[in-house]
Amino acid sequence: MKRLALPAVAVAVLGSLSGTPVAASASPGEFAPVSTSHGHPQGGVVKGQILSYNDFHGAIDPPSGSGAVVNAGGTSTPAGGVEYLATYLKKLRAEATAEHRETITAGAGDLIGATPLVSAAFHDEPTIELMNTVGLQVSSVGNHEFDEGVAELLRIQKGGCHPADGCQDGDPYRGAKFTYLAANTIDNTTGRSILPPYEIRYVQGVPVGFIGLTLEGTAGIVNPAGITNVHFTDEIETANHWSRVLTRMGVKAQVLLLHEGGTQASATPTPGVSDCYGFSGPVVDIVKGLNPEIGIVASGHTHRFYSCKLPNAAGTDTVVTSAGSNGQLITDIDFGIDRRTGRFADITAKNVIVENGVADGNGGWQKDASGVYLKNPDTVDAAAKKVADKYRTAVAPIADQVVGSITGDIVRTATAAGESPLGDVIADAQLAYTAGSGAQIALMNPGGVRADLDADQSSGGEAYGQVTYGEAFTVQPFNNLVVTQTLTGAQLTEVLEQQFVGYNGQTSTKILQVSAGLTYTWSASAALGSRISGLSLNGVAIDPAASYQVTTNDFLANGGDGFSSLTAGTGRVTAPGFDIDALTAYLATGSVAPGPADRITTVG
Repeated sequence: MKRLALPAVAVAVLGSLSGTPVAASASPGEFAPVSTSHGHPQGGVVKGQILSYNDFHGAIDPPSGSGAVVNAGGTSTPAGGVEYLATYLKKLRAEATAEHRETITAGAGDLIGATPLVSAAFHDEPTIELMNTVGLQVSSVGNHEFDEGVAELLRIQKGGCHPADGCQDGDPYRGAKFTYLAANTIDNTTGRSILPPYEIRYVQGVPVGFIGLTLEGTAGIVNPAGITNVHFTDEIETANHWSRVLTRMGVKAQVLLLHEGGTQASATPTPGVSDCYGFSGPVVDIVKGLNPEIGIVASGHTHRFYSCKLPNAAGTDTVVTSAGSNGQLITDIDFGIDRRTGRFADITAKNVIVENGVADGNGGWQKDASGVYLKNPDTVDAAAKKVADKYRTAVAPIADQVVGSITGDIVRTATAAGESPLGDVIADAQLAYTAGSGAQIALMNPGGVRADLDADQSSGGEAYGQVTYGEAFTVQPFNNLVVTQTLTGAQLTEVLEQQFVGYNGQTSTKILQVSAGLTYTWSASAALGSRISGLSLNGVAIDPAASYQVTTNDFLANGGDGFSSLTAGTGRVTAPGFDIDALTAYLATGSVAPGPADRITTVG
């Protein structure tokens, strides 16, 4: 299979750029594939396969705790781990070969960023090396590809040692063998995309065009400091622009790799991995505006699984898929292309679970004495395991160090008011960490809480309730700074009002986690800008004219997640170390209990 990838500068001369719910396509049930047909082919049909996944987030090790299984269609299946992902990719490719199909392996962003320590300690070079190993060929960027900024993303693509830390594993970093696409990430100076906007692959001599986008709202959910010289353009306009370019080049079978998505509705049993039950989300309206040449949208960002067919701008069906997250699923898309017209003739898509467990013979899965699912040694890919083990061994002395203990599971599942027990603990940890700077209040963004703390997780053989550094890092993997600044009571109230979509530029509702002593109520029915009431600190009403010392991470302090009001703070003081240091210090103070999740209340 051949490919044609034009540099961003070269393709730029070809042109420049200036959720409604969907009914269920099937009742809940696992492995119900979505299928579309585009009329009787005018010529011979070329058969191909796309294997896609998204939101891998450096999940080299099999997910653990509550994330160890895929819950779908009324069943729970242990899944994930890069050596199992590699095995399933090989298996699905072999099945395609037997059907005389050529395979393209693609990603839909967030392969890196928000990663566990085994990847993050080496600036996500291990994940890229493993993506090379498993045969990834092309991927869109996602918002988390920008966690360390544009310059670092370009290094990740092109290779070279890290400018500050060098090549920590002793080997030169050679970059990604696959192509990152970034059609709507535009350099403010050149007006061109920072990476290629598209790539052309050939299936039995017939071209298939891949366009790659992150969500337009990326700027609001990454650290502003790393993206000062780029902006992100509209998904529909950008995709259609490059679709027209590809069509003029004779490429009429087109795939959009889109880091934006949707979600199935709740149901009992849980909808299957390949269902489209009560589907809704931003991707629905995006697809409504797409050119019909874009027959497949491999999406991501929401960490949900689905396989849908949604109407495009012409009213015809576009297949829209997502493989959940953390390498626990692979989307298997079979397609035919009319050799005469060059367009998709038929498309079928389903999600396949990357099983890693040992069946117990009774429809379930074997567990060890502590209740952890056993891993199947017979389905491990040796090449992927060799690479992964190199980094596991290197990081183990740090990752397996016990840093503290918890009394039981501390989860990030939020109440109706948007508060979680783990969010409470992290806010309390940051308040304690900055008490020496006079901090009175701490606020934590919920999107920065990436995993639960599971009391029975034993990454390094530690006892029940003990927490290792690696486990804590998985909860807070961003290495954000911890800063304290002065806000007036009126400014603090404004920050909390900005939690709600539509107010002062906020694009989605995000309830900040709050430290002990801060309490308030919010009303969903109140007018924007007037939703917060009863705001108090240790039982005393917040005085709009008084000054308060407020701690956040620097992502929030710089206006991240749409909290531009936090940039109004003054007298910023930066604590030593990072947010992970605040958490580990707090865990070391004693056996930490789950937060009460009763500091924020809500009324209709």
